[in-house]
Amino acid sequence: MSDTPARPELPDCLSVNPRSPHYVKAIFEHDIGIRVNGKERFDVEEYCISEGWVKVAAGKAVDRRGQPLLMKIKGTVEAFYRD
Repeated sequence: MSDTPARPELPDCLSVNPRSPHYVKAIFEHDIGIRVNGKERFDVEEYCISEGWVKVAAGKAVDRRGQPLLMKIKGTVEAFYRD
């Protein structure tokens, strides 16, 4: 018998920022991965599968609230759980 908790289904849009309406705390209890155009990315801040984009930090630049400035990368987006 395994004591592995059931993983929630990955949503269409997800953000790592707790202030975002697309933040889901239960998802981040598991290790997830994001592939953009077939290449795995480790710096994704937010994604949307249906619209085909991810947002990543644009260098070390931050806004006046200390949040990283984000740039949008478009392409084929896949989200998955890492084992």
